[in-house]
Amino acid sequence: MGKGKIRNNIRRLRFDHGEMTQKQLAEKVGASRQTIVAIEKAKYAPSLELAFSIAHAFGKPIQEVFSYEPDE
Repeated sequence: MGKGKIRNNIRRLRFDHGEMTQKQLAEKVGASRQTIVAIEKAKYAPSLELAFSIAHAFGKPIQEVFSYEPDE
């Protein structure tokens, strides 16, 4: 069984929130801009704490920001 893929809606949510930059989001959640870039591109899976912080920054439940797609 594979690892699966964590998908996200961060890019869309940033633009829905006044075209928030990756840097602004990073500062809001206490992460680096590079971390936000990697998460947004699905190259890095955030910790549970960071995932909740990102969802909170957008005022959304975590399932509206992140989803998990298992490998077949």
